Amino acid sequence: MNDIIIETKNLKKNFGKNEVLKGIDFTASRGEVVCIIGASGSGKSTFLRCLNLLEMPTSGDVFYEGANILDKSTDQYKTRTKMGMVFQQFNLFNNLTVLQNCMIGQTSVLKRSTTEAEDTAMKYLDTVGMSQFVNAKPNQISGGQKQRVAIARALSMEPDVLLFDEPTSALDPEMVGDVLNVIFSLAKSGFTMIVVTHEMDFAREVSDRVVFMDEGVIAEEGPPEVIFNNPKNDRTRAFLTRILNKNGLL
Repeated sequence: MNDIIIETKNLKKNFGKNEVLKGIDFTASRGEVVCIIGASGSGKSTFLRCLNLLEMPTSGDVFYEGANILDKSTDQYKTRTKMGMVFQQFNLFNNLTVLQNCMIGQTSVLKRSTTEAEDTAMKYLDTVGMSQFVNAKPNQISGGQKQRVAIARALSMEPDVLLFDEPTSALDPEMVGDVLNVIFSLAKSGFTMIVVTHEMDFAREVSDRVVFMDEGVIAEEGPPEVIFNNPKNDRTRAFLTRILNKNGLL
């Protein structure tokens, strides 16, 4: 793949004196699924949030379709609508129904009509198997169902890229499978996706490329069969051995 849609160059992010990202060079191509793995505190979620400027980088460059979105001449607001974000904690509006949660961004940001927004929302709620819950409030459905609604909400904006920040980490174990199946189906249908995850089996099965982050840098990246079966970096090997042993997958 050489149709690069997102690229970062020497991306750094500090929180006070704490340097969380220490110079990240990264690319994602159109139609590619990239899974980012690594220990807690390695900078994975911060990196993801820098891609759509939910966190402003301290220095470096972020390019979207060849344009530097940190340049003042770039419409950052418009660019952000091209990157759908699915959060760890769902971030649904508890006072709105499932359907309204999937419509509000369309009507307020994309300026779609109510009819168009509802039709689009229903399409993607059906995609994730949640169309029968359109009138429910978030506190009336399970965590796995909330996350599927959050995915439908992101899809309803019809972005070019989907960003997932540990989408299953807040779920009870029995709910993880349904959410992963939805993400897997989206990946196989050709969506460009960058997924921060601790689900190693999922990363191995769904990824075109796996990125291992450690202490604010990309320590290693490559096809899943290489990263999981024959990692070159000692830190990658140690991390995978620890995680796979813990989960009984080694």
